[in-house]
Amino acid sequence: MAAWLAWLIAAAALTVGEILTPGLFFLGPVALAAVVAAIVAAAGGGILAELIAFIVGSLLGLGLLRPIARRHIHLPAQLRTGTAALEGASAVVLERVTADGGRVRLGGEVWSARTYMDDEVFEPGSRVDVLKIDGATALVH
Repeated sequence: MAAWLAWLIAAAALTVGEILTPGLFFLGPVALAAVVAAIVAAAGGGILAELIAFIVGSLLGLGLLRPIARRHIHLPAQLRTGTAALEGASAVVLERVTADGGRVRLGGEVWSARTYMDDEVFEPGSRVDVLKIDGATALVH
């Protein structure tokens, strides 16, 4: 078997491993290094040149690509939608808010609201933070 073909098979196996282990982004850069080693092998480099290309490619991939990819893995959590996007937002009290109810302006809309802690009371005009959305009611603090 040709050396370049062996490196491509290794790259394919590493790619499958990366797909089956989401979130780690460890095998992907190593798979790219195997592709680089396959190119070196196809160009006629010896086994030593292939190994050096594989090792250097792995180290560079893990050192440069993996931190960038790991930063972007957490990005979807920051792009919340729906009511989850309203949690942590600031609202303005329109009608007195108690544990029994009230109204706030949240994101340009009027929401029913109640206090997160039973003993709290917020008067109209005060600013509150939305801690949780329970159905169609904002729990504020």
